[in-house]
Amino acid sequence: MKTLEMIVPCFNESDVLELFYKEVTPIMQSLDGYDYSFIFVNDGSRDNTLKIIKALAKKDKRVKYISFSRNFGKEAAMLSGLRYSRADFVGILDADLQHSPELIPEMLKALEEGYDVAAAKRSDRKGESGLKSFLSDSFYKVANKMTEVEIDNGAQDFRIMKRKVVDAMLSMTEHNRFTKGIFSWVGFKTKWFPHENRERAAGNTKWNIKKLLKYAIDGILSYCDSPLRLPIYLGGLSAFAGLIYFIVFLILHYGCAWALSGLHVVLAALLVIGGIIMLCLGIIGEYLARIYEEVKGRPVFIVDETNIEQ
Repeated sequence: MKTLEMIVPCFNESDVLELFYKEVTPIMQSLDGYDYSFIFVNDGSRDNTLKIIKALAKKDKRVKYISFSRNFGKEAAMLSGLRYSRADFVGILDADLQHSPELIPEMLKALEEGYDVAAAKRSDRKGESGLKSFLSDSFYKVANKMTEVEIDNGAQDFRIMKRKVVDAMLSMTEHNRFTKGIFSWVGFKTKWFPHENRERAAGNTKWNIKKLLKYAIDGILSYCDSPLRLPIYLGGLSAFAGLIYFIVFLILHYGCAWALSGLHVVLAALLVIGGIIMLCLGIIGEYLARIYEEVKGRPVFIVDETNIEQ
């Protein structure tokens, strides 16, 4: 019998965990020829998430859990689940039930047909604010133009992978992880499953505009070095603009008496040049910060307790 493990990252999900278990368990039980289990990852929750997970584990031996010493983020939660997994097929599924667990049997069928990855893709952004949808679409457009990997617009973390794909992902040991980019970078044959967006079953979303912007910046900088070349273009543009200004100023200086007082123009030019310098330093600083994090070699997460034997 083949084995399947579903990784479920959790951060303050006490309102929805029991609903998740009741909805997803019958689907898993209906799978013919698969021995399944859950790996719940408690990402430093401050509510009763861990208590509920332990209660589920007490009554169901298929419920495994990993609990962090603090909140390390969803990327760390997914990585820990992948590291602790041992199954033939490994999936990732959010606890908020916005993903469609009824796709799991179809995903497994696709893997049996020869695909290496079966992944979900949002077919709409129903229920999202206009600003969030605009920022999300803009991110995919910018990322796909600037980075070396192709990230499908609407691609989600919800997917099921064969063991070889998981091993390939674990071979990438960087500290600053952008899993959507890693999915694309490792390649493999992928079948996409479009589905409509679902509302959260309970509780509130943990993502806000600030976190999404940080996530987008991390994603672009993790797979792109073109921003480091931006200072070259800005410097050349600034030098060209300065030359044009100098020529125009000389013409006006000898042709118009009022052009003799060009202090305001000089101040404006200094502000522009200063802004370009600060922008370039900021870009370089972002890359240096990531190099600093990698060089320190700190673990991506710290496990406080788990019921998974290693």
